[in-house]
Amino acid sequence: MRRIRLRPVLGALRTLGYAAGLPALALLAWALATDRSASLYFPPPATIADAFVETWFGPAFTEDVLPSLGRFAAGVLLSMVIGIVAGTAIGTTRWLRDLLEPMLEFFRAVPPVVLVPVLMLMLGVGDTMRIAVIVSGCVWPVLLNTVEGVRGVDTVLTETSRSYRVRGGLSLRYVVLPAASPQIMAGIRLCLSIGLILMVISEMFASSSGLGYRIVYFQRSFMIAQMWSGIVLLGLVGVAVAGLYGIAERRVLHWYHGMREVARG
Repeated sequence: MRRIRLRPVLGALRTLGYAAGLPALALLAWALATDRSASLYFPPPATIADAFVETWFGPAFTEDVLPSLGRFAAGVLLSMVIGIVAGTAIGTTRWLRDLLEPMLEFFRAVPPVVLVPVLMLMLGVGDTMRIAVIVSGCVWPVLLNTVEGVRGVDTVLTETSRSYRVRGGLSLRYVVLPAASPQIMAGIRLCLSIGLILMVISEMFASSSGLGYRIVYFQRSFMIAQMWSGIVLLGLVGVAVAGLYGIAERRVLHWYHGMREVARG
């Protein structure tokens, strides 16, 4: 019994060791490499840690970090709603898919960064423009994965639902979307990573607040330790977003992971 109870604890410790081992080695290597270095551009980790506390544990958190996270959340949520709704409509309608597929491929190939000047002219330089930049890049992985997921629903499921007269909204809710949810969640994972990148890029243009603006300000002012602290903060935000996504994915796709574990035996 004790061995059985210890297995989850040992498994959690092993996972924690794998997760923290490489960052710890990287920090150790950075500290050893910069121990006697006089380079302004690569300060030691201790200096970056001091700058991190001084910079972000204060007014900058509410003036820069929270607005950035708010724009990121708004852009990602809009992308998810637009991508899932439009992708479901396109994936379930053959003629609409044939009509829109060339145009979708064209706009998907356009880098969102080149749209920043256009969006600035159309929407100004406020939060609406920055959210639009995030949406312009984040919507595509969700939309295209939703289209492919809806198209790839097993015909046995669709025929069975028709036999039981499960159609329309009921079919979408209980058959199509659950079957397509693994691909939809994969698109959302890509959406989150792209959203963080575009959040920073959108704040580097004609902005006076946000993480992207602050990092560029530090770089132009030769505040190198503070610049590195902003990069570290972005990395920590990415880790937190990935962790929250993992929790949500486990809840949404619990049936899918259960099926995979059963298949593995």
